[in-house]
Amino acid sequence: MNMQSIMAQAQKMQRDLQKKKDELNQELFPGKSDWVEVVFNGKKELVSVKILFEGDITSDDKEMLEDMFSLAVKDAMNKIEKSFQEKMGPYANMLDGIM
Repeated sequence: MNMQSIMAQAQKMQRDLQKKKDELNQELFPGKSDWVEVVFNGKKELVSVKILFEGDITSDDKEMLEDMFSLAVKDAMNKIEKSFQEKMGPYANMLDGIM
């Protein structure tokens, strides 16, 4: 195999990986807890927050709401990570932080 062929294969792989990464960045990932629903995109940017709790929030509820927000965010982040691992396959660990 000559160097030109190797470079062409590397460029194709780079284009394919970038396409998958772009698709992932456009995808929306909801995270939900009992009181809160959040949506992030594949770039881990917060898109929306919705409070599902019906009624008045008292000072006692404030800590619970904070915990529910944290759980919803963790749920969304786990979904992003799972999708990244599935789409990027064996290259996921190599690309983490690069792309």
